[in-house]
Amino acid sequence: MYALCDCNNFFVSCERVFRPDLEGKPVVILSGNDGCVVSRSNEAKKLGIKMGTPFFQMEALAKKEGVTAFSSNFSLYGDLSSRVMSILAKHTPRLEQYSIDEAFLHCDHMPVHELKPYYEQVVKQIRKWVGIPVSIGLAPTKTLAKIASKYAKQYPAYNGVCIIDTDEKRQKALQGFAIEDVWGIGRQAQKKLLPAGVVTAWDFSQRLPEFAKNLLHKPGLQTWQELNGYDCIDISDRAERQSISQSRTFERGITDRATLEKALADFMSYCAEKLRKQHSLCRQFIVYAHTSRFAEEDMQVIHQVVTLPFPTAITTELIGYMLAAVRKQWRPFPYKKAGVVLMNLSSADNAQQMLFDERPKERDERLQKAIDRINSQYGKKAVKVATQVLSTEKPLTKKEKLSPCYTTNIRDIITLKC
Repeated sequence: MYALCDCNNFFVSCERVFRPDLEGKPVVILSGNDGCVVSRSNEAKKLGIKMGTPFFQMEALAKKEGVTAFSSNFSLYGDLSSRVMSILAKHTPRLEQYSIDEAFLHCDHMPVHELKPYYEQVVKQIRKWVGIPVSIGLAPTKTLAKIASKYAKQYPAYNGVCIIDTDEKRQKALQGFAIEDVWGIGRQAQKKLLPAGVVTAWDFSQRLPEFAKNLLHKPGLQTWQELNGYDCIDISDRAERQSISQSRTFERGITDRATLEKALADFMSYCAEKLRKQHSLCRQFIVYAHTSRFAEEDMQVIHQVVTLPFPTAITTELIGYMLAAVRKQWRPFPYKKAGVVLMNLSSADNAQQMLFDERPKERDERLQKAIDRINSQYGKKAVKVATQVLSTEKPLTKKEKLSPCYTTNIRDIITLKC
């Protein structure tokens, strides 16, 4: 059996932890540059606000209905996510985090009849200790557990936990579940299934396995098997990322080279950290920047593909090669968007040694590990490369509605007045 723990409206819930006055009121979280809606409270959903809605289109509605909008505060969201995951890890022999707000827990160490009351207590514990409401779905496969978690979130009578532990419950759950909401069924798959008369998850589960494989290939067959109770998806064994990227659209065009380099250095540092976390090395990357696509003048572009002489995951090395590449093509235009993409990734365990590699490799790796430990303890940017953006500098992206970093910045800690 698996338990899928899903944090309800996670970004909104994180803001409400420190703004309890917003409970029961419409709240939305905005994307970079305060552009589009990326998270909504249930109250905002009832007002008809859709995911991806540009904020300027709903500003009048927001004022009329008292909608509170926040800029994305990923420092806060990441910290609260870590707190939720640390609690969940204590309740399972194996935790598989799937995203910032979801994780699978293995439950085979407990009798099935004890699972629902036990995880109802976990729901209460997370709410009490972190302040985040969660829903938990229990089932014999990960796909069914995802479905159960949706029902737990939708119906308060489940007390935050829904279990699919019999074939009768499985059939009833699938019959009321739209095929487009099934984990692993994307828009392209939906376009193929609806003309074939597949409207619900139950419809899909009742087709022959050959139907699923021929129409949707191996992923479709795995989904079909999971819906029919056969456990076959192991997210811990999924392939490592084949690329890692980070980009931003800036509030205003950047005409100063040093400012653009600082932004790109921040992006490269972020990607290098992700690279080390998945225990990989990079042999090639792309660095790019371009002016606005909507400007009257022709779009100006910086685009460099850099092949490194050796695979690495050390931030300073990657930033050094990136800066050299940018300076080759630099022209003083107002660059509106920039980013980096790490490619040609390989496992750090099987790194090929270079015969004429004269770098002080062991020293650099020890230094990088020391920096990572310090940043893990004192904050992600406690130690950084001098080229990166300083915390005292004005942000390059628009975040006019950013909430304080209550848990990661000592200057934003809540003060109580007696």
